Amino acid sequence: MSAPAPASNTGHAAIDLDVGWKLHPQVALRPEPFGALLYHFGTRKLSFLKNRTIVAVVEALPLHADARSALRAEGIGDDAAPKYARALGTLAESHMIVPI
Repeated sequence: MSAPAPASNTGHAAIDLDVGWKLHPQVALRPEPFGALLYHFGTRKLSFLKNRTIVAVVEALPLHADARSALRAEGIGDDAAPKYARALGTLAESHMIVPI
C-alpha cells in the first residue's frame, strides 16, 4: 500500500498521482448540488466535496490506472494537478480513498 506523499507547504499531504486510487469499500458518495457528501461507514466520518470537478475526479479514479490519468480524463492539466493531489491527499488521510 502506498502512503501519501510528504506534507506540502499548505499542511495537506498530496497523494502519489502515479498510483491507482479508489473509494474505500466502506465509503458512500452522495451527489449534492454543491458537490457531494462522502460517508465512511467504518469510521463514521463525513466529508464534503465542494465542487463537481473533484467529484468527477473521485468517481473517475477507479476507471484509470493512476490518479494522473483520472485528472487528465477530467480535463485537469499538469499545472493544476498539485492542487487536486492535495485535495485527494486529504481524502486519503481520512481513509475515504485508498490505493488500488
